[in-house]
Amino acid sequence: QLQLVESGGGLVQPGGSLRLSCAASGHTWDDYAIGWFRQVPGKEREGVSCISRSASSTNYADSVKGRFTISRDNAKKTVYLQMNKMKPEDTAVYYCAAELRVVVDACYIGPRADKLYTSWGQGTQVTVSS
Repeated sequence: QLQLVESGGGLVQPGGSLRLSCAASGHTWDDYAIGWFRQVPGKEREGVSCISRSASSTNYADSVKGRFTISRDNAKKTVYLQMNKMKPEDTAVYYCAAELRVVVDACYIGPRADKLYTSWGQGTQVTVSS
């Protein structure tokens, strides 16, 4: 399994930007798709975006399409989530997670997607407020 560490969270004003990073350690980084999830207290965890192991495929939740961009640097074993035009409803704890994808180079972020991801980071708080 991979070990994942998120960073880059913080306080940002509406309309502002943040970039989250997810750094991994482990021997089989190239076999994993990476997803970003977020959770607000009292609500279910929500899939935000994911990127396949080769970066050939990405997916986004409708709520963030056109505002967030996911990317990965396999040499650095790091995935990034660039968040622009942020809204108060983006406030949440953001987690990155890894899903083993040896055969199919794809990723999934839809309903119940979190059940597929086996390694999780500790989370980073993102607050959008004026």
